[in-house]
Amino acid sequence: MVATETVSTVDGPMALGVAAPEGERGGGVVLCQEAFGVNGHIAAVADRLAEAGYLTVVPHLYHRTGDPVVGYDEYAALAPHMQALGEAGLLADLDAAVGWLAAAGIEPGSTGIVGFCMGGTVAFLAAVRRRLGAAVTFYGGGVGTGRFGLPPLVELAPALQTPWLGLYGDRDQSIPVADVEALRAGAAGAAVETAVVRYPDAGHGFHCDERADYHEPSATDAWGRALEFLARHLAA
Repeated sequence: MVATETVSTVDGPMALGVAAPEGERGGGVVLCQEAFGVNGHIAAVADRLAEAGYLTVVPHLYHRTGDPVVGYDEYAALAPHMQALGEAGLLADLDAAVGWLAAAGIEPGSTGIVGFCMGGTVAFLAAVRRRLGAAVTFYGGGVGTGRFGLPPLVELAPALQTPWLGLYGDRDQSIPVADVEALRAGAAGAAVETAVVRYPDAGHGFHCDERADYHEPSATDAWGRALEFLARHLAA
């Protein structure tokens, strides 16, 4: 069950979802939302991470524009909220989330970051700009063409400071396979462990069982790989 806390950022208060494990704690995770907001799917993922033993926090990245939840078929409504995001604000929000975990006794080295869709891009940004324990990107865009005022992820990849795992679908019409392979090559030049996994039968959003592109075999495999990556890098 996800509770809600409030943290301070340079742009005012931000809601922070919190899902706490019932048993032994294995570290912390910052979970980054899809472009559609902190919706039921993201809450369900937070609960799954908590069940895996991670104190999980979910920063509400749209707090500057009313913190909406947008339907999966309401693409036109996304523009003003995504356009309000930029590197400085995103990093401030992530720092607030990581700071909350630190106050709860989980240092950055024992903190992972996981993101889906837009949040996958944010998780990658965090892995480039901050030193955390691990980062996992599910189909984060902006690979060949930058988003949020950032350079393309392929250009940022060699500067990764946090071990990073990228999970992508070959049928994702918004992220060409050639871009994914360029990202793999760029990330291979980083000073930390990196890996990219492609799923031949998966499209964008393949992990979300509320979206048309949900692909259960790919989702199951990707989730297992994500948990293994987190466990290995966040081990005390």
